[in-house]
Amino acid sequence: MSSSPQPRRGNTRQRIQDVALELFAEQGYEKTSLREIAERLEVTKAALYYHFKTKEEIIISLFQDLTRPIDELIEWAEAQPRTLETKQEILRRYSSALCGAAPLYRFMQENQATMRELSIGETFKQRMFTMVDLLRTEGAPLTDQVRCVSALFTMHAGMLFLQHVEGEQEEKRMATLEVAIDLITQAHHEA
Repeated sequence: MSSSPQPRRGNTRQRIQDVALELFAEQGYEKTSLREIAERLEVTKAALYYHFKTKEEIIISLFQDLTRPIDELIEWAEAQPRTLETKQEILRRYSSALCGAAPLYRFMQENQATMRELSIGETFKQRMFTMVDLLRTEGAPLTDQVRCVSALFTMHAGMLFLQHVEGEQEEKRMATLEVAIDLITQAHHEA
């Protein structure tokens, strides 16, 4: 995964989101102004204001758009039995969702103080607790519960920290997913 986001689609709102995220990654959220976003887009500030009045509106809209697959995953998973196969599928789907939102997750990692101040920080935290609950088995030994939590965060660590390791992105994603599935399988097997 490259350090700058790839443009997702062509409409103006999404172009603004992509350019803002690129600037936030380059300069940091706090040091980026709406004026700089407008200049990079080669539009007037008024044209930018038509879509977003603040940087926070931009990042919230990005978060909502790019993490929608995770909300859909949670909805799907909550309707499934808590079998090993379901948990493995949760991890597969989560891996794909993370891949699609990688630039946003990097932003969140690099701007943790900002994330705590924004409403999406609490939303993200609650979503992670829900994902952990979908993976762990109530009453399982503590070591198995740790394996379940570790499976989820292995994928985050893989996405964030393997970006500078040699190799194809898909190969790194699949290796990370394999380790996560090994952890969930070991936890389920011993439960």
